[in-house]
Amino acid sequence: MPAESGRRFLASTAVLMNEILKLAFCVAVAFRDRRKADGSMTPLAISMQKVVGEVFQKDHWKLSIPAFLYVVQNRLQYLAVSNLDAATFQVTYQLKILTTALFSVTMLHRRLSHLQWLALVLLTAGIAIVQLPTSSPSEAKHTKRSGSYEGIHADRGSGQETEPEMNATVGLIAVIVACMLSGLAGVYFEKVLKTSSATLWIRNIQLSLYSLLPAALGVVLMDGAEVAKRGFFDGYNAVVWTTVIFQASGGIIVALCVKFADNILKNFATSISILISFVASVYFFDFNVTLNFIVGAALVIFATYLYSKGERTAPVPPQRTSAPEYVPLQNTRVDDAEDIQDMEMKPPR
Repeated sequence: MPAESGRRFLASTAVLMNEILKLAFCVAVAFRDRRKADGSMTPLAISMQKVVGEVFQKDHWKLSIPAFLYVVQNRLQYLAVSNLDAATFQVTYQLKILTTALFSVTMLHRRLSHLQWLALVLLTAGIAIVQLPTSSPSEAKHTKRSGSYEGIHADRGSGQETEPEMNATVGLIAVIVACMLSGLAGVYFEKVLKTSSATLWIRNIQLSLYSLLPAALGVVLMDGAEVAKRGFFDGYNAVVWTTVIFQASGGIIVALCVKFADNILKNFATSISILISFVASVYFFDFNVTLNFIVGAALVIFATYLYSKGERTAPVPPQRTSAPEYVPLQNTRVDDAEDIQDMEMKPPR
């Protein structure tokens, strides 16, 4: 997205700013909650010290795992985009919906009915169809190249129109591994959130802290020379800042969704949000409704209905039942007084 000066902002700086904004917001909320718990008479320094202690508790290292996985996943995404055409990437990357379900079953022991598995397959197909590009091959190739680090570098070059050589095998391997890491990182983060006493905001602070280092290294290693020459915020405008803020807000909302729902429902919400964005594009950007969108949207809506219906038919784990309690008979008509005495003396079975 070029700025008014015509120069593109550096994607690595946007990633770093995303993490900084998330960290600042979560620190503010965690500190506010601590102040409410401590009371107004407690010194600010004491409350902040308690927040720091909660952040660096003994199990804070657990958040380094999803942070590392997310960094590797993002790098693999760029590698995949650089070696695949847009259609292949968009379709194969939706496999993350199924990998998330697989890890939810294996790591969280979640039970899914056959109807829910069918719904997940339909959701994967539907969102892939919606995102299939409708442009010509040459336009799709140009869009793909401009969306990658290699494409950005080429766009900044001397104006040569030569396309970077693509390796489909490398691209497919990269996107499949990225889908696996996406599911693993998301489900692991969900498990940490739901099996610890730490609050959501403390866990988000820990995740952001572990994500800051690789994000900062990305700025230095990939765009260090450009940052030194042009400045960190060169190319930023109102649209770029809005995008960064939305990205940071989205990360927090995803964490809330994972905490109070699960990763599978998060994927359904994400898919529906894609449909909403396409509908909004009709009014704001003169987007033409295509057959791909109609078919894909119908599949997503039907898959959402199937999954919710499957929740009511999902197998329930067997539970041990205790022996029924002895309840004295009431309002029972017995003619013989001796029968009443015998019933009262009988032990419960």
